[in-house]
Amino acid sequence: MSDGKERRPLVAYRNLDFLESRQGRLVRIIAEYVETQSRLARYGIVDTIVFMGSARLIPREQAEEELKQARGKEARARAQARLEMSRYYEAARELAEKLTTWSKELHDDEHRFVVTTGDGPGIMEAANRGASEARGVNAGMAISIPGEQTFNRYITRELIFHFHYFFMRKFWLAYMAKAAIFFPGGFGTLDELFEFLTLLKTRKFRKHLPIVLFCEEFWNRVVDFPALVRYGTIDAGDLDYFIVTDSVQEAFDHVTGELLKHVDEERGSVL
Repeated sequence: MSDGKERRPLVAYRNLDFLESRQGRLVRIIAEYVETQSRLARYGIVDTIVFMGSARLIPREQAEEELKQARGKEARARAQARLEMSRYYEAARELAEKLTTWSKELHDDEHRFVVTTGDGPGIMEAANRGASEARGVNAGMAISIPGEQTFNRYITRELIFHFHYFFMRKFWLAYMAKAAIFFPGGFGTLDELFEFLTLLKTRKFRKHLPIVLFCEEFWNRVVDFPALVRYGTIDAGDLDYFIVTDSVQEAFDHVTGELLKHVDEERGSVL
């Protein structure tokens, strides 16, 4: 029996059953591409400096407090290790602040070389925090992971991007980057590093892109790049794609020097 109200069919773009189905996957993928592109353009984001690294690192102040509260040999050992690693959180924070201050001094109408991260805790939070402390625009590209909240509070509110698809998130991190800085990290950091190196090696990156590996002890122990050369699986010249350092100043000088040297080739002078 009719209730007198006319039932109208849903238009396709409002049909959630369709949009969330397997058949709607292509629409969801396109949405993640186009919405990100649109928002970056709206806020004048031209290119970025990407920071990548572990989500597990914490600020020095927090690590010191954890060590004070630790009870028992194992707990104290874990807290001591976290305190030692906290120096890389502080280094990422300092470096992001320096790069953001530098980028703000460039005479350009658009936002150039914006600090961008994967929008999580740890190194990502540290970089967004440093950029925020320099009063600069900064961005975060989060991924939806079951049971985890990835957002950090230091990102410019309008520039928090939330992706379902890893490959689309990785596309935008790589596509916008003009430099990349890798701090100690796990599977995700290593995955991102080798993708960037592969894109450089295969010339899928048509841009000059300086890469910094921060923390010599970590990178020299975790990835034996000279061994890859000895085994003949990479060329000796491939080691020129990146520098390895423990110095914030060296990382800053390398990135800014390379950006200023090559920017004329791509977009004209930023000065």
